[in-house]
Amino acid sequence: MTLFAAPLAKSRPDEVALRDTRVALRWKDVDDILNRAANALIGMDLGPDRRIAVFAENGVETALANLGGLIGSASVIPVNFHLTAEEVAYILQDGGARVLFVDPETVDRGMQAARDAGIDCVIGWRCPPRDGLLDWDEWLAASSPAEPDASLPPRPNLLYTSGTTGRPKGTDLPPTMFAGGDTLAEHLENMKENPLAAYGTHLVIGPMYHTGPLSGARLLAAGVPSVILGRFDAEKTLAAIDAYKTETSVMVPTHFVRMLALPDEVKARYDVSSMTFVSHTGAKCPMDVKRAMIEWWGPVFTEAYGASEVGTTCGIDSEEWLANPGSVGMAREPFEALILDEDGNELPPNTEGRLYFHDTTGRGIIYHNDPEKTAAAHIAPGVFTLGEIGYMNEEGYVWITDRFSDMIVSGGVNIYPAEAEQILIHHPDVVDVACIGIPDAVMGESLRALVIPRDPARPPAAEELITWCRERLSHYKCPRSVDFVDDLGRNTMGKINKRKLKAPYWKDEAG
Repeated sequence: MTLFAAPLAKSRPDEVALRDTRVALRWKDVDDILNRAANALIGMDLGPDRRIAVFAENGVETALANLGGLIGSASVIPVNFHLTAEEVAYILQDGGARVLFVDPETVDRGMQAARDAGIDCVIGWRCPPRDGLLDWDEWLAASSPAEPDASLPPRPNLLYTSGTTGRPKGTDLPPTMFAGGDTLAEHLENMKENPLAAYGTHLVIGPMYHTGPLSGARLLAAGVPSVILGRFDAEKTLAAIDAYKTETSVMVPTHFVRMLALPDEVKARYDVSSMTFVSHTGAKCPMDVKRAMIEWWGPVFTEAYGASEVGTTCGIDSEEWLANPGSVGMAREPFEALILDEDGNELPPNTEGRLYFHDTTGRGIIYHNDPEKTAAAHIAPGVFTLGEIGYMNEEGYVWITDRFSDMIVSGGVNIYPAEAEQILIHHPDVVDVACIGIPDAVMGESLRALVIPRDPARPPAAEELITWCRERLSHYKCPRSVDFVDDLGRNTMGKINKRKLKAPYWKDEAG
């Protein structure tokens, strides 16, 4: 079978299939690169699970490495490009990766991580030559441009989420987000069923280590051209929409906040009328922000509530949201939403409780190499929670009101405070510490450290503690601010009531 790019190269020879801020590739170019990347990977020993990892910032090469891995029957691990070498090495070892792809921004950390994880093959694009690094263009040139074997099986991504106890958790891309099929040919055909595949050019805004932006970039396999932006800039995003007449995108509420904050004359400078379908995820969107975006762009937004482990559990489009303001929508198949009390009893409509989901397939959440964490994620077969508190009305629409897990969501990124706490507690001037999420007008939440100093009369500087953390942990996982306190309210078992600690900071916040 001929894979997707070859016929498009013939039927749409002049169309730009993939572009970023540096380069634009037509379908013929994409076909050649993907064929070479896939054939090279097919011929490599990638271990029993055929794993590769991509540790790079957004760009055409990042998209092509991910998609080439899929077509090469490899399971791709998209690695957060903010991580330290030590954090990357853990993921590479735990995931069993045999090949690592890097770019100029990640090459130093990537090379160190590969050495620590025992990976011999590191491939980099636009990187200065160095020992042990294989050049991307040379690697492609040495491979065959022939159509790869489409009868091979497709393999889902292995995703890593922040860890509740300091180590990230691996989980396979869930069936709700994986197109399936017994062969690559079937898989690529199934990708055309993605709702975004019915539209024109897709705009990739978020980092492609997240499932939403990565899935958007892979729309290329359904014949949808993609425009890939680098680190988010509000005005450049509007300019790209105007210039390339993009129709779809995946965003998070922080993107909305920053675009809305632009001066009116800047917003009026760009035509965004081409945008037809915008999926937003990552965090609950403030009601005033959502309403303002609908007024500006029209009713083009669909909210997807869920997690990497399971995909979308609830969804709601703009018209539904306007009729049910603030809701994250109704449960999506195969999930059923449940509101339970602390004893696991189901609560009546419009009663606040813990939000759970029942996966009617019985799968629920599965963590890689960790049956204990998998079992701990469920209260019954296929019944799990994402750590939120909320209520559900008689029609089945769900509202989120609070969170009972420690996790915070900052700018659409999940952060588990335990990671920063484990670093800060080892500072010589710290006796005890708890990290909590506090309101942030742009990011939704930001991490604050509540610290009991060893000498209350001479506490360490807040900047010193933040630097201590950033030297040992990815910056986005570290607190942005510090409060010094006398007590954290630990009970006799040593546990902290994080909801009680958070309450003073959130008392003026609606919802």
